[in-house]
Amino acid sequence: MNAEVAARARDFPDLDIVYADAQQDNAKQVADVENFLRQKIELLIISPNEAKPLTPIVQRAYEAKIPVVILDREIEGETYTTFIGANNQEIGRAAGEYAASLLGGKGKVVEIKGLPGSTPARDRSAGFREAIVKFPGIVIVHDPVANWLREEAMSQMESALAANPKIDLVYAHNDPMAIGAYLAAKAKGRDAEMKFIGIDGLPGLDGGRQAVTDGKLAATFVYPTGGKEAVEIAEKILHGEPVLHRIILSTERITKQ
Repeated sequence: MNAEVAARARDFPDLDIVYADAQQDNAKQVADVENFLRQKIELLIISPNEAKPLTPIVQRAYEAKIPVVILDREIEGETYTTFIGANNQEIGRAAGEYAASLLGGKGKVVEIKGLPGSTPARDRSAGFREAIVKFPGIVIVHDPVANWLREEAMSQMESALAANPKIDLVYAHNDPMAIGAYLAAKAKGRDAEMKFIGIDGLPGLDGGRQAVTDGKLAATFVYPTGGKEAVEIAEKILHGEPVLHRIILSTERITKQ
Protein backbone atom coordinates (compact mmCIF):
# COMPACT_ATOMS: atom_id res chain seq x y z
CA MET A 1 0.00 0.00 0.00
CA ASN A 2 2.78 2.41 0.93
CA ALA A 3 4.64 1.58 -2.29
CA GLU A 4 1.51 2.25 -4.36
CA VAL A 5 0.96 5.56 -2.57
CA ALA A 6 4.56 6.65 -3.14
CA ALA A 7 4.54 5.63 -6.81
CA ARG A 8 1.31 7.47 -7.63
CA ALA A 9 2.28 10.52 -5.56
CA ARG A 10 5.27 11.08 -7.85
CA ASP A 11 2.73 12.14 -10.49
CA PHE A 12 1.51 14.97 -8.23
CA PRO A 13 4.48 17.15 -7.22
CA ASP A 14 2.17 19.41 -5.18
CA LEU A 15 1.60 16.56 -2.69
CA ASP A 16 3.96 16.05 0.23
CA ILE A 17 3.19 12.72 1.91
CA VAL A 18 4.51 11.83 5.38
CA TYR A 19 4.17 8.23 6.64
CA ALA A 20 3.72 6.65 10.07
CA ASP A 21 3.53 2.94 10.90
CA ALA A 22 1.77 1.91 14.11
CA GLN A 23 2.99 -1.71 13.97
CA GLN A 24 -0.51 -3.03 14.83
CA ASP A 25 -0.65 -0.89 17.98
CA ASN A 26 -3.90 1.08 18.43
CA ALA A 27 -2.44 3.50 20.97
CA LYS A 28 0.52 4.30 18.71
CA GLN A 29 -1.77 4.87 15.75
CA VAL A 30 -3.88 7.31 17.78
CA ALA A 31 -0.68 9.08 18.88
CA ASP A 32 0.54 9.20 15.25
CA VAL A 33 -2.68 10.92 14.15
CA GLU A 34 -2.51 13.34 17.08
CA ASN A 35 1.04 14.19 16.00
CA PHE A 36 -0.12 14.80 12.44
CA LEU A 37 -2.91 17.07 13.66
CA ARG A 38 -0.36 19.14 15.60
CA GLN A 39 1.61 19.45 12.35
CA LYS A 40 -1.46 21.04 10.72
CA ILE A 41 -1.80 18.47 7.96
CA GLU A 42 -4.22 19.26 5.14
CA LEU A 43 -5.49 15.70 4.59
CA LEU A 44 -5.31 12.37 6.45
CA ILE A 45 -5.09 8.94 4.81
CA ILE A 46 -5.50 6.15 7.36
CA SER A 47 -5.92 2.38 7.42
CA PRO A 48 -7.29 1.89 10.96
CA ASN A 49 -5.70 -0.97 12.90
CA GLU A 50 -9.04 -1.66 14.62
CA ALA A 51 -12.33 0.13 14.10
CA LYS A 52 -13.54 1.08 17.59
CA PRO A 53 -10.27 2.43 19.12
CA LEU A 54 -9.50 4.58 16.06
CA THR A 55 -12.98 6.04 15.54
CA PRO A 56 -12.67 8.96 18.04
CA ILE A 57 -9.38 10.33 16.67
CA VAL A 58 -10.55 10.02 13.06
CA GLN A 59 -13.77 11.79 14.04
CA ARG A 60 -11.75 14.56 15.70
CA ALA A 61 -9.72 15.09 12.50
CA TYR A 62 -12.84 15.12 10.34
CA GLU A 63 -14.68 17.54 12.64
CA ALA A 64 -11.61 19.81 12.52
CA LYS A 65 -12.35 20.14 8.76
CA ILE A 66 -9.43 17.92 7.76
CA PRO A 67 -10.50 15.62 4.89
CA VAL A 68 -10.08 11.94 5.81
CA VAL A 69 -9.53 9.08 3.37
CA ILE A 70 -10.11 5.70 5.03
CA LEU A 71 -8.24 2.82 3.41
CA ASP A 72 -9.02 -0.90 3.63
CA ARG A 73 -10.24 -1.09 7.25
CA GLU A 74 -13.27 0.90 8.35
CA ILE A 75 -14.14 2.90 11.46
CA GLU A 76 -17.50 3.01 13.23
CA GLY A 77 -19.88 5.56 11.76
CA GLU A 78 -19.53 7.93 8.82
CA THR A 79 -17.14 10.65 10.04
CA TYR A 80 -14.81 10.54 7.05
CA THR A 81 -14.66 12.00 3.54
CA THR A 82 -14.10 8.85 1.50
CA PHE A 83 -13.69 5.13 2.18
CA ILE A 84 -11.69 3.10 -0.35
CA GLY A 85 -11.63 -0.68 -0.17
CA ALA A 86 -13.03 -3.92 -1.49
CA ASN A 87 -16.13 -5.66 -0.15
CA ASN A 88 -14.61 -8.08 2.35
CA GLN A 89 -17.87 -9.89 2.96
CA GLU A 90 -18.22 -10.54 -0.76
CA ILE A 91 -14.62 -11.81 -0.92
CA GLY A 92 -15.28 -14.11 2.05
CA ARG A 93 -18.43 -15.37 0.33
CA ALA A 94 -16.48 -16.07 -2.87
CA ALA A 95 -13.85 -17.95 -0.86
CA GLY A 96 -16.58 -20.00 0.81
CA GLU A 97 -18.19 -20.88 -2.50
CA TYR A 98 -14.84 -21.93 -3.93
CA ALA A 99 -14.07 -23.96 -0.80
CA ALA A 100 -17.41 -25.76 -1.18
CA SER A 101 -16.59 -26.60 -4.79
CA LEU A 102 -13.14 -27.90 -3.87
CA LEU A 103 -14.64 -30.06 -1.13
CA GLY A 104 -17.61 -31.29 -3.11
CA GLY A 105 -19.84 -29.92 -0.36
CA LYS A 106 -18.34 -32.03 2.42
CA GLY A 107 -15.25 -31.76 4.63
CA LYS A 108 -13.51 -30.49 7.75
CA VAL A 109 -12.28 -26.90 7.63
CA VAL A 110 -9.87 -24.80 9.69
CA GLU A 111 -10.56 -21.05 9.53
CA ILE A 112 -7.61 -18.87 10.60
CA LYS A 113 -8.80 -15.39 11.52
CA GLY A 114 -7.23 -11.95 11.31
CA LEU A 115 -7.18 -9.28 14.01
CA PRO A 116 -10.60 -9.58 15.75
CA GLY A 117 -11.37 -5.85 15.99
CA SER A 118 -10.63 -5.16 12.33
CA THR A 119 -13.48 -5.00 9.84
CA PRO A 120 -11.79 -7.21 7.19
CA ALA A 121 -11.46 -10.07 9.69
CA ARG A 122 -15.09 -9.75 10.72
CA ASP A 123 -16.42 -9.53 7.17
CA ARG A 124 -14.17 -12.20 5.65
CA SER A 125 -15.42 -14.62 8.27
CA ALA A 126 -19.08 -13.66 7.92
CA GLY A 127 -19.04 -14.00 4.13
CA PHE A 128 -17.28 -17.36 4.23
CA ARG A 129 -19.71 -18.80 6.76
CA GLU A 130 -22.66 -17.39 4.84
CA ALA A 131 -21.53 -19.39 1.81
CA ILE A 132 -20.75 -22.71 3.50
CA VAL A 133 -23.89 -22.77 5.67
CA LYS A 134 -25.66 -24.08 2.55
CA PHE A 135 -23.51 -27.21 2.81
CA PRO A 136 -24.23 -29.04 6.09
CA GLY A 137 -21.46 -31.52 5.25
CA ILE A 138 -18.84 -28.78 5.68
CA VAL A 139 -17.81 -28.34 9.32
CA ILE A 140 -15.40 -25.76 10.79
CA VAL A 141 -13.40 -27.80 13.31
CA HIS A 142 -10.97 -25.08 14.45
CA ASP A 143 -11.12 -21.26 14.08
CA PRO A 144 -8.15 -19.65 15.86
CA VAL A 145 -7.03 -16.02 15.66
CA ALA A 146 -3.56 -15.38 14.18
CA ASN A 147 -3.72 -11.55 13.86
CA TRP A 148 -2.72 -11.52 10.15
CA LEU A 149 0.75 -12.96 10.97
CA ARG A 150 2.41 -15.96 9.34
CA GLU A 151 4.28 -17.06 12.47
CA GLU A 152 1.13 -16.99 14.61
CA ALA A 153 -0.73 -18.96 11.94
CA MET A 154 2.00 -21.61 11.96
CA SER A 155 1.62 -22.00 15.73
CA GLN A 156 -2.18 -22.12 15.56
CA MET A 157 -2.09 -24.62 12.72
CA GLU A 158 0.20 -26.89 14.75
CA SER A 159 -2.51 -26.96 17.42
CA ALA A 160 -5.18 -27.66 14.82
CA LEU A 161 -3.16 -30.54 13.38
CA ALA A 162 -2.64 -32.06 16.83
CA ALA A 163 -6.35 -31.88 17.62
CA ASN A 164 -7.70 -33.04 14.25
CA PRO A 165 -6.49 -36.22 12.53
CA LYS A 166 -8.41 -35.14 9.42
CA ILE A 167 -8.43 -31.64 7.91
CA ASP A 168 -9.61 -31.14 4.34
CA LEU A 169 -9.20 -27.40 3.84
CA VAL A 170 -7.70 -24.33 5.50
CA TYR A 171 -9.23 -20.91 4.88
CA ALA A 172 -7.10 -18.03 6.15
CA HIS A 173 -8.14 -14.38 6.18
CA ASN A 174 -4.91 -13.39 4.40
CA ASP A 175 -2.13 -15.04 2.40
CA PRO A 176 0.65 -14.85 5.03
CA MET A 177 -1.54 -16.83 7.46
CA ALA A 178 -2.49 -19.31 4.72
CA ILE A 179 1.19 -19.81 3.90
CA GLY A 180 2.01 -20.20 7.61
CA ALA A 181 -0.66 -22.91 7.88
CA TYR A 182 0.75 -24.64 4.81
CA LEU A 183 4.27 -24.61 6.26
CA ALA A 184 3.04 -26.10 9.55
CA ALA A 185 1.17 -28.86 7.69
CA LYS A 186 4.18 -29.53 5.47
CA ALA A 187 6.44 -29.86 8.52
CA LYS A 188 4.11 -32.63 9.76
CA GLY A 189 3.95 -34.28 6.35
CA ARG A 190 0.23 -33.54 6.05
CA ASP A 191 0.13 -30.73 3.47
CA ALA A 192 -0.95 -33.05 0.62
CA GLU A 193 -4.15 -34.07 2.40
CA MET A 194 -5.65 -30.58 2.46
CA LYS A 195 -6.20 -27.44 0.37
CA PHE A 196 -5.24 -23.90 1.42
CA ILE A 197 -7.07 -20.70 0.49
CA GLY A 198 -5.88 -17.14 1.24
CA ILE A 199 -6.85 -13.55 0.52
CA ASP A 200 -4.88 -10.52 -0.79
CA GLY A 201 -3.20 -11.81 -3.95
CA LEU A 202 -0.25 -9.45 -3.67
CA PRO A 203 2.59 -9.75 -6.20
CA GLY A 204 6.21 -10.45 -5.23
CA LEU A 205 8.12 -13.47 -3.98
CA ASP A 206 6.38 -13.47 -0.59
CA GLY A 207 2.91 -12.73 -1.97
CA GLY A 208 -0.13 -14.90 -2.50
CA ARG A 209 0.21 -15.01 -6.28
CA GLN A 210 3.60 -16.69 -6.02
CA ALA A 211 2.26 -19.12 -3.40
CA VAL A 212 -0.49 -20.16 -5.83
CA THR A 213 2.06 -20.54 -8.63
CA ASP A 214 4.22 -22.69 -6.35
CA GLY A 215 1.27 -24.92 -5.46
CA LYS A 216 1.21 -23.94 -1.78
CA LEU A 217 -2.22 -22.31 -2.05
CA ALA A 218 -5.13 -23.63 -4.11
CA ALA A 219 -6.34 -20.06 -4.57
CA THR A 220 -6.13 -16.50 -3.36
CA PHE A 221 -8.59 -13.65 -3.80
CA VAL A 222 -7.28 -10.23 -4.82
CA TYR A 223 -7.69 -7.49 -2.25
CA PRO A 224 -6.54 -4.25 -3.91
CA THR A 225 -4.52 -2.08 -1.53
CA GLY A 226 -6.18 1.14 -2.71
CA GLY A 227 -2.93 3.10 -2.44
CA LYS A 228 -3.07 4.48 -5.97
CA GLU A 229 -6.72 5.41 -5.64
CA ALA A 230 -6.12 7.11 -2.27
CA VAL A 231 -3.61 9.49 -3.82
CA GLU A 232 -5.91 10.27 -6.76
CA ILE A 233 -8.82 10.99 -4.41
CA ALA A 234 -6.59 13.12 -2.13
CA GLU A 235 -5.54 15.22 -5.12
CA LYS A 236 -9.18 15.79 -6.08
CA ILE A 237 -10.22 16.70 -2.54
CA LEU A 238 -7.37 19.19 -2.14
CA HIS A 239 -8.40 20.87 -5.39
CA GLY A 240 -12.01 21.18 -4.30
CA GLU A 241 -13.38 18.52 -6.64
CA PRO A 242 -16.34 16.38 -5.54
CA VAL A 243 -15.58 12.76 -4.57
CA LEU A 244 -17.68 9.71 -3.73
CA HIS A 245 -18.20 8.85 -0.05
CA ARG A 246 -17.48 5.16 -0.70
CA ILE A 247 -15.35 3.64 -3.46
CA ILE A 248 -15.54 -0.16 -3.66
CA LEU A 249 -12.69 -1.84 -5.55
CA SER A 250 -13.15 -5.10 -7.45
CA THR A 251 -11.67 -8.51 -6.63
CA GLU A 252 -10.88 -11.66 -8.58
CA ARG A 253 -9.97 -15.25 -7.82
CA ILE A 254 -6.45 -16.38 -8.67
CA THR A 255 -5.80 -20.08 -9.22
CA LYS A 256 -2.91 -21.88 -10.89
CA GLN A 257 -4.99 -22.17 -14.04
